[in-house]
Amino acid sequence: MLVFYYDKTFEGLFCAVFDAFKLKKMPESLLAQDEVAPLFATESHHVEIRNNKYERVQAALKKKLSKITRQQLVNVWLSELPDSDLIIFRYVCKVFRSPHSIETDFADPDVLAVREISRKVSKEREYLMQFVRFNVIENFVTKADKEVKEKIYFAVIAPLYNALPLTLNFFKDRYADQKWAIYDEKRQYGYLYDLERIKRISLGDKNDLIIDSQINQEYLSPDEVIFQTMWYRYCEALTIKERINPKLQRQQMPKRFWQYLPEMKNR
Repeated sequence: MLVFYYDKTFEGLFCAVFDAFKLKKMPESLLAQDEVAPLFATESHHVEIRNNKYERVQAALKKKLSKITRQQLVNVWLSELPDSDLIIFRYVCKVFRSPHSIETDFADPDVLAVREISRKVSKEREYLMQFVRFNVIENFVTKADKEVKEKIYFAVIAPLYNALPLTLNFFKDRYADQKWAIYDEKRQYGYLYDLERIKRISLGDKNDLIIDSQINQEYLSPDEVIFQTMWYRYCEALTIKERINPKLQRQQMPKRFWQYLPEMKNR
């Protein structure tokens, strides 16, 4: 049993594909550098990460696969599901081995898996675009040796899959004139848009901005507190209690998002 060790990055995975064809050996398992090999492993190979290897595999895939399918592979990687990297690895190897396109060969388990997993990740992306709720927080920045108060639209999420990177262009286009940040509390990272570019951010362990999946009320602007109260009362006033359908509501708006929605408090 052959095992490949790599750095568990998308680029590293493509380097593993390059090494597999160079060595003419296909691994049965892909492990991180510090993982213990399976009991029946008889041979191992450590993948060396090089940009030229990644770029050659990527360039070859552009010739063999459509843009949609290449995005599906990215979606599968972002799913973070067990063996998702092995599925991508086998799929890419089959692409290079086959003289014909395999994109619609759904009798192949890997082709079908890529399609189904990608669909789930795309659905999660749609949920994020629908249910992200920004809260206005006040942040102090230093300008010309003075502390200046600025407003940032901040949202907290915890999606099933790592779909946040797939939504960045959507939010940048929709909120191009304001500073905003979206933080994935499940994966402990987020992105900040500062009116010029989007950059990755993280919060320190001792940061009290988020408490129990909620933004600390002390950081909310006074206007935001008033707005949330008004919005909640407005939604309550529009609700026809006799027509409440909890089952349908959960289908259209998964309950795991409710804690982040001001209109769903006390539900």
